[in-house]
Amino acid sequence: QVQLVESGGGLVQAGGSLRLSCAASGRTFSSYAMGWFRQAPGKQREREFVASITSNGMFTRYLDSVKGRFTIYRDNDKNTVYLQMNSLQPEDTAVYYCAAGDNYYYTISSRYNYWGQGTQVTVSS
Repeated sequence: QVQLVESGGGLVQAGGSLRLSCAASGRTFSSYAMGWFRQAPGKQREREFVASITSNGMFTRYLDSVKGRFTIYRDNDKNTVYLQMNSLQPEDTAVYYCAAGDNYYYTISSRYNYWGQGTQVTVSS
C-alpha cells in the first residue's frame, strides 16, 4: 500500500509555471506507475487524465492539450513524482490529484488504486 500527498498548487497568472509534487510513503513506490489527474471546479464528470509515467520513469503519456507544456517525472530515491506545468492557461484551473497504479498506459481514473487528497491550481487570465 502507498499513501500519497500532493503539494505545490497555488494561484498563478496565465503564462506562468508551477511544479506539483507528490510524496509517497511506503517501500513500494518504485513498483508503481504514477499518474496525474485533474478535476475542474463544478465538474461532476470523472477526473481527467493529465499525465502518467512508468515505474522506472522511462515512458510517459500526456493529455493532448498539455503536451509540450507539462512534464511528468519521478525520483524513486525520494519517493516523489512531479508535474512541471509551464505556459499555464485558465482552462488548466482544477484540483490536481496524483495516483498510483499498475500500468502507466491507463488514462481512466478507475484503473488507479491509490490517490492523494489533491492540490488546487488556479490560473487567472
